[in-house]
Amino acid sequence: MSQRQDWLEGWRLLAALALSLVVLSVWIASMRQFEVEGVRMVIRFTARSSLLLFCLAFSAAALARLWPNGWTRWQRRNRRYLGLSFAASHAIHAAAIILFANLDPVDFAAATSPVSYIFGGIGYAVIIAMSATSFDRTAALIGPRAWRTLHLAGGYYLWLQFMVSFGKRVPAMPLYAAFLIPLLIVMALRMIAMAGHPRGKTVAAG
Repeated sequence: MSQRQDWLEGWRLLAALALSLVVLSVWIASMRQFEVEGVRMVIRFTARSSLLLFCLAFSAAALARLWPNGWTRWQRRNRRYLGLSFAASHAIHAAAIILFANLDPVDFAAATSPVSYIFGGIGYAVIIAMSATSFDRTAALIGPRAWRTLHLAGGYYLWLQFMVSFGKRVPAMPLYAAFLIPLLIVMALRMIAMAGHPRGKTVAAG
């Protein structure tokens, strides 16, 4: 297990996750001959894969502080690449949404609203900004304080957006409440870790 974790690190981890997401998305769309329903299945799949990858990245620092072990140390070391994999997942999500809009503009209009455009657009701007500053050179360009502010505020904004996106479906589809559980757990872990760290900076920016 340790050797497997050592191999699946850094850019190799990002490449493996991104490639897997692309292959799975194409396979899912092909199940419906790449028609509208297949594209909508990809949208649902990537929403969930993005949720998983976001929670792994967002909880990495807190878990490593609260329960230091082989897995949480691996998760903390690869937080950057898990975050970039989340960005890759959401890029596929965006591509599928654009394809849905082109294939079925009537249903797309019924499924969206001006509010979703605004807050979704802000979310993608945050993802792009956080991804662009996930490299040593670009992080150094904006400085540690700006980097910390961007990644802290951006992480909490994305957490809130996930809560709203999945939560608003709960009244019609109660099983969607299950997707809120990991988000609530991640937030609780961060709060507990920050409470045990007076200044909270290391965990807060994680």
